[in-house]
Amino acid sequence: MTQQGVRWTADQVLALAPDSASRKAGSKLGAAGPWSEAGSSDEGTVWGLCKGSGSKPYQTVIDIADAAGPAYKCSCPSRKFPCKHALGLLLLWAGEEGAVSPGQPPDWAEQWIKGRRQRAEDKRAAGASGSSSGSGDPEAARRRAERRAVRVTAGATELEQRLADLLRGGLAGAEQAGYGPWEETAARMVDAQAPGLAARVRELGAIPASGPGWPVRLLEECALVHLLDQGWLRRERLPDALADTVRSRIGLPSSADGPPVRDRWLVLAQYDTADTKLTTRRIWLHGADSGRTALLLSYGAAGRAPELALPVGLTLEAEVSAYPGAGQLRATLGEQFAPPTPTAIRPPGVTTAEASARYGEALREDPWLDSVPVTLDRVVPAPDGDSWQLADADADTALPLTPAARGRPGLWRLVALSGGAPVKVFGECGHRGFTPLTAWPEGAGEAVQLY
Repeated sequence: MTQQGVRWTADQVLALAPDSASRKAGSKLGAAGPWSEAGSSDEGTVWGLCKGSGSKPYQTVIDIADAAGPAYKCSCPSRKFPCKHALGLLLLWAGEEGAVSPGQPPDWAEQWIKGRRQRAEDKRAAGASGSSSGSGDPEAARRRAERRAVRVTAGATELEQRLADLLRGGLAGAEQAGYGPWEETAARMVDAQAPGLAARVRELGAIPASGPGWPVRLLEECALVHLLDQGWLRRERLPDALADTVRSRIGLPSSADGPPVRDRWLVLAQYDTADTKLTTRRIWLHGADSGRTALLLSYGAAGRAPELALPVGLTLEAEVSAYPGAGQLRATLGEQFAPPTPTAIRPPGVTTAEASARYGEALREDPWLDSVPVTLDRVVPAPDGDSWQLADADADTALPLTPAARGRPGLWRLVALSGGAPVKVFGECGHRGFTPLTAWPEGAGEAVQLY
């Protein structure tokens, strides 16, 4: 990424956009017209002046050399990161050769880059110093953990009683009672310091009267909540890995204590989900040498994109450490040895039947798992009545797409990429179906992000 001539694709740039509006606005600024004094350096800096509505152009600078993803600075008033000007500048830089001339950054860009990299160096030094000096009082930490465990146990016991009352009175009563009692129960789980239980209770409250078959769905989800409650209440009897999974599902904090795995990590997919308080970014990685799959999570306050951004289809040489838990794929990104670079690496694929079997096997280790990451080899998107499916090109099997996937524009990108021919597709396979996230054409070709 720090060498002239190594460029991202437009899809990789637009994958960094915080929302569809920014993606559309940034695309309009990806031409040379509104830009002046645009340049780039071998050290991984891109800068330019973009004409706006005021008398002074907006100063935009991007640090591409950061191994954790590009960083942005723009004088525009937008609170989105990256803003449309940063996206437009990256699109200009990723476009035709010579659209952004090599050179030395101007003073305003140089000052920001130097200050940012100095702060990063100071932070690393402070982190190393802090780790060497040790953490706080371990006995105090143990007592805090014990007090929290007592509160969680009280919350789980209360929730068990709430579920028993629901089943004793009949599921029809849940529709009549409305959402209020569920929200009250969720608040009590928050008080019990069990955010995972609180989230599941809120999901229960959204099921009654949600459409045909809701009593069945409510009973299924109640059973999973009951299983999680019982797992916590009997955690001492569980195998260590399953007990770690229960703690994670309850919402207790944990650290990535697995041994660091250095690899060339292919960025398989990146997408955001948001609620009123938080934006969660999920980044799926595939280890080219280890064959491992890892999930990175990054968070941002509502309305702001998380900091970590890794363009899909690039590889990152770095260390990744796993979190504890049976079948858990979540990991944390450790030391990075080089910025993301273009690659021809593709993940190995499986058949649709093997994908379903893989999800079933994963449920044995984590019964609360909604889906597993899977790469499908040689599948063809095909209509299936009012819905769509991915049909195996070499066998008489198929996977239905999830309702959410069928309503996204990415479905039509996948159909256009296939054109009736087999493609390789990475996505998430679960009990609701398959959600395609990234696809590659047969033979040579770059990754196409679908989400």
